[in-house]
Amino acid sequence: MTKAEFYRHARADLTGPLAGVRVLEATTTAAGPLCSATLADLGADVVKVEVPTGEVNRRLPPFYPGTNVGAINGNINRNKRSLSLDLRKPQGRDIFLKIAAKSDIVVENFKKGTMAGWGVGYDDVRRVKPDVVYVSITGWGQFGPNSDRAGYDPIAQAASGWMSMNGSVEGPPVKAATAIGDEAGGLNGAIGAMAALIHRNRTGEGQHVDISLLEGLAGGAAGVPLAVSAMGIVPQRLGNEFGFAVPSNSYRCKDGWVYVAVLLDTHWKALAPILGHRDLAEDPNFTKLPNRLANRDACNAMVAAWAAERTRAEAIEVLLKAGLAAGPVNTYNDAANDPHIIERDVLQLAKIEDGSIAIHTGPVAKFSRTPTRVRSGAPSIGQHNDEILDEIGIDAASRAHLKKAGVI
Repeated sequence: MTKAEFYRHARADLTGPLAGVRVLEATTTAAGPLCSATLADLGADVVKVEVPTGEVNRRLPPFYPGTNVGAINGNINRNKRSLSLDLRKPQGRDIFLKIAAKSDIVVENFKKGTMAGWGVGYDDVRRVKPDVVYVSITGWGQFGPNSDRAGYDPIAQAASGWMSMNGSVEGPPVKAATAIGDEAGGLNGAIGAMAALIHRNRTGEGQHVDISLLEGLAGGAAGVPLAVSAMGIVPQRLGNEFGFAVPSNSYRCKDGWVYVAVLLDTHWKALAPILGHRDLAEDPNFTKLPNRLANRDACNAMVAAWAAERTRAEAIEVLLKAGLAAGPVNTYNDAANDPHIIERDVLQLAKIEDGSIAIHTGPVAKFSRTPTRVRSGAPSIGQHNDEILDEIGIDAASRAHLKKAGVI
């Protein structure tokens, strides 16, 4: 299938499948903005509220080349409108509640109790919008012994057990290269928001959605290590390998690394002749997974010796022809220039706040009928103040007064 064939029935009049959904967010740093960025990517109208001086993301490196515009902020606040608003002031609170009354979803990721302390917590919003879907993302959740603690991505990685499994077999625990706890928290927040919205549309009932970074890494459908540990099975750190697949590892070629994954016994039978060990394709010490697990070192040694004599392209070509799973261990620069990445529109251009054009990562899900894209880069602080406040009946004179008072 070509890209044109996939999108042959696409509509051009919608921003995406969530067109018409209104989201109000009061967030900072990563998990909250990522949640609402996902909803914005899917077509929702997202109003991001941040303090008039700008949230933390705006000051974080790296910056787009030749600008002082932060790339983190640029990516996770794209496709949104910006309202600079001080929620700590009574007038700021009242404006937030007026916008919330016209919104479907509210997203926040401050420490538990912060929003309620400002008069914009779930109960406050529920009074003006009884069917609101209110998403709170924190390190530890809204209840539990640790719920009053501050929580950040690396703390969640550590406390969840995730970090203990990451890194080389003999080395210390290692955090992920990216903010995987924030990423999982943001995605779980978006999924929770959409599920609650479907329930609201069916029953008229809103609700409070509680997401913790901790559970995004420890639990959920991927929480097998935690579940088996609770039953006395201690997971083992395996570095680049898996406990249920052999050989499955990264192997050095003449010009870089490849990853080879043999998950099925039939895969081994196809691989053994390629490695020059046709006899092992029928050897019971290798044809069954439990026996290959016992011969992990021997399997790795065979693949490593074979790969060392070839370039990455040569090794991958042979393995793919045999129906095996293999791929290059790319740098991000390699990936950015990969023809498949380019064809899939993973990288998209959009104008940023200084007027220049920057590269953004595009929405992941592809929709044949309601396609999505990076419609706009992250806005400047308060870029949409006038239009957003005008939508709730605050005229120009009142806006000037609010600005003078430091509310916007």
